[in-house]
Amino acid sequence: MHYPTSARIAACLVATSLLAGCVTNEEDGTPDGWEPIVPGEVPEIAAMVPPEVAADGVLNVAANPPFAPFEFKNSRGDIVGVEMDLARAVAGVMGMDFRVDEMDFALILPAVTAGSLDAGTSGFTDNAERRESFDFVDFLYAGVQWAAQPGSDVDPSDPCGLTVSVQRTTVSETDDVRPKSEACEAAGKEPLTVLAFDTADNAALAALVGRADAYSADSPVTAWAVERSDGELEIVGEMFDAAPYGFAVPKGSPLADAMAAAMQHLIDTGDYARILNQWNIDTGLLDQALINEQPAGGQ
Repeated sequence: MHYPTSARIAACLVATSLLAGCVTNEEDGTPDGWEPIVPGEVPEIAAMVPPEVAADGVLNVAANPPFAPFEFKNSRGDIVGVEMDLARAVAGVMGMDFRVDEMDFALILPAVTAGSLDAGTSGFTDNAERRESFDFVDFLYAGVQWAAQPGSDVDPSDPCGLTVSVQRTTVSETDDVRPKSEACEAAGKEPLTVLAFDTADNAALAALVGRADAYSADSPVTAWAVERSDGELEIVGEMFDAAPYGFAVPKGSPLADAMAAAMQHLIDTGDYARILNQWNIDTGLLDQALINEQPAGGQ
């Protein structure tokens, strides 16, 4: 049976998840042309890894999928994504294997504190509040970006009265659409209707099928959804509120220095850009390794 384009795309999204992708390698969930980039050990960087982390030879991390393209599950149930590729490459430079477990988002940072994880790798924004308890090895700058159906005339700077979908508890909900809704009310205008979903893919689907006028998410997440919408969604407005994403490690741990040195090696060799480019990320890249948004080694 023939379906209209939006119905066909929606069916694809429901069946395989928008963010796992209907135009990716179906089994692996990775973009077409993707190949693993796992550099070899650099001995002087491996020597920087704290003994308690190096003891088992594995960089143990956790993530909370789906949050594509950073982390999501493929058809085999493996956690894949650009953040996983970067963390695996960092581990390789440090002479370590890589293991990722699935964990509730709210439990990841406490597990890092408790020592049951070496690092948290789940799209963590490096901000002042989190820096009180953790150090962040930054790997990308991202901001908030809106998407909407083509021809909708949606303007993120004039959103009063719109219905906007978001992933629950993300900065798109807490720092973008909720404050904008309050500002509309304060100005005597119609507030936003906020549709909050547990996952980013369901939030994007709401905009794609017309339940929401627009979708607000972190810029790479929005770009990933738009790319896989077969023209049914487009970017609207400019990216705003850019901030760094980072790997979270215990405050004061020398692991931050080791991971930052590994990240600098990836930047210098070009592997960093190659990993991101495979996921069609070409904005927000770093030109030097950062810890807590400061040049590594220069804090």
